[in-house]
Amino acid sequence: KLPLTVEEIINFGESNRELFIKSSTYSIIPITVTEMGLTISWIFSSDPKSISFSVVYQESDDTPLDQCKVLIPMTRCNSHKETIRGQVKVRNAGIYTLIFDNTFSRFISKRVFYHLAVERPVIYDGSDFP
Repeated sequence: KLPLTVEEIINFGESNRELFIKSSTYSIIPITVTEMGLTISWIFSSDPKSISFSVVYQESDDTPLDQCKVLIPMTRCNSHKETIRGQVKVRNAGIYTLIFDNTFSRFISKRVFYHLAVERPVIYDGSDFP
């Protein structure tokens, strides 16, 4: 579990991170967000084979799991063959959790190489209008 804030992700820069996910386990990356309108985006690949991926939203740490909202259902990704890209728009403050799931693999551990980014919306104020 790697809890992150928006500021920590912004400070990632362009560097890639790596997760090692043992067979029959999963890793989660919870991202705590306090401002609405942001876009959280990700790019990832896995080695040596596929990995399952999901994104879940919960209002706070004490929100029961059955009240969490699945934003992207668990999907098996052929991320060993192609880079997977995606994003979610932050509509509510809370915790957006990226889940990399290797529970289907009984023997093979995986490495996931990922990059996260957060974009703030560009708010046009009309200041460049003559």
